[in-house]
Amino acid sequence: MSNLITAEHFQMVAQYADLFKQGMVITILLSALTVLLGFFLALLLAIMRLSTFRPFRFLCMDKAGHLREQGFLFTLSRFNPISFIATVYVEVFRATPMLVQLWLVYYLLFDKSVIDLPKVTMLGFIRMERFIPGVVALALNSGAYLSEIVRAGIQSIDGGQTEAARSLGLTQGQNMRYVVLPQAIKNTLPAIANEFVTIIKESAITYTIGVQDIMSAVNATKGALYIMAEPLIVATVMYFCLTFPTSKIIAYFERRMSRGDRR
Repeated sequence: MSNLITAEHFQMVAQYADLFKQGMVITILLSALTVLLGFFLALLLAIMRLSTFRPFRFLCMDKAGHLREQGFLFTLSRFNPISFIATVYVEVFRATPMLVQLWLVYYLLFDKSVIDLPKVTMLGFIRMERFIPGVVALALNSGAYLSEIVRAGIQSIDGGQTEAARSLGLTQGQNMRYVVLPQAIKNTLPAIANEFVTIIKESAITYTIGVQDIMSAVNATKGALYIMAEPLIVATVMYFCLTFPTSKIIAYFERRMSRGDRR
């Protein structure tokens, strides 16, 4: 395998231009679907972590009617199973490698004995039995990180607005839907958009399960031509062309939104 970078090698790589174009399309679709699904998962996780559901709240009082200050029953009275489940999910996905999560999803969840996806091809080159597990794995991981962003956005809303909403007769659900969430999403949009840039780069890992993204094109070109440097350089340029303009567009809208807040 040659490590010498030459113009002739780039001409040889150019024969696989269609493969790289298809890889770019798959990378964009993979990233867009991941952020979309990850955001809705993050929204659910954030609401779960902020819930006040405590089914054993009654245990905080002893038989004499006095408030407990310590002990097992006091701890149990403060236990929130919904928040606990969401917290465990977030911590597990943030503390384990993305590659491990991807393989677990692909080899365990989408194994034929659990979920057997039909071998369908979309747009002529997207193998759905590989693409869908990649989206699911990335979305599960992205949702864990985005949930912290969304939760911080919700907590940043002034509590006085919640009190005002309640004084107007809005329920807790209506307050969250019409007052808190619109402002929280607006405040976290730049961070959510930056997650899109991150996912574009992290999606390269999905080639390990056969998703035909940009890195898969690199691997196929390397196997056919026995050259490594030039396909990697082409992939680097393609990732840069995807992420750099996207980050600049995000920065532009972030400045616009900040300017509106200062008025």
